[in-house]
Amino acid sequence: MSKCHQCNIEILDETERCPLCGSVLEQTAQMENMYPNIKTVTRKLMLISRIYLFCAIILEVFLIYINIVTYSKIWWSTITGLGLWYIYIVIRYAILGKTGYKGKIIVLTLIAVLSVIAIDFVVGYRGWSVNYVLPSGILLIDAGILFLMIINRRNWQSYIMWQIFMILCSIIPLALWGAGIVTVPHLGLIALACSVFLFLGTVIIGDRRARVEIKRRFHIR
Repeated sequence: MSKCHQCNIEILDETERCPLCGSVLEQTAQMENMYPNIKTVTRKLMLISRIYLFCAIILEVFLIYINIVTYSKIWWSTITGLGLWYIYIVIRYAILGKTGYKGKIIVLTLIAVLSVIAIDFVVGYRGWSVNYVLPSGILLIDAGILFLMIINRRNWQSYIMWQIFMILCSIIPLALWGAGIVTVPHLGLIALACSVFLFLGTVIIGDRRARVEIKRRFHIR
């Protein structure tokens, strides 16, 4: 920051002469940064994430040791490991990641569903994860997409690709049903129907904007 003693004004620009009278300016103090130092904040968060990862590894090794010593036919240390890993994913992907919030919400929800399925296998597979948790996760994401479209009405067409992705995801429970892994397909059928209807509703109600977005995404002329 500079000051002109002739005009008695302070100059924020980095210039040597006063823009009013042309006198040489006197440096008074260094101008403070008017914007937050994002790089410093990011480095601190990265350091915190690395510290957490180190502590999580030590904790998980300790829990694995206890699990081995007190083994009771259940590897519960796997569940704690999944929980610690998911927290690390949230820190690195949701907080430090540069992906948009839409992708973060959907990806983290899918990772959570897959983690629950893994827990089902750890405690002795009974099928509740693929019968109920997997389609419930798909329904939850569909509801989230609809909610975000309502909130972000000016850019609702940007969610079309995620709708198509969720239709593909909702086919998975039916494929598992065909393979005999899913034994209760009702919730999976509801999830597929909701995903398809959400996409059709967007295309029909959105009309031209929806068609233009689809053509743009798939490079159709």
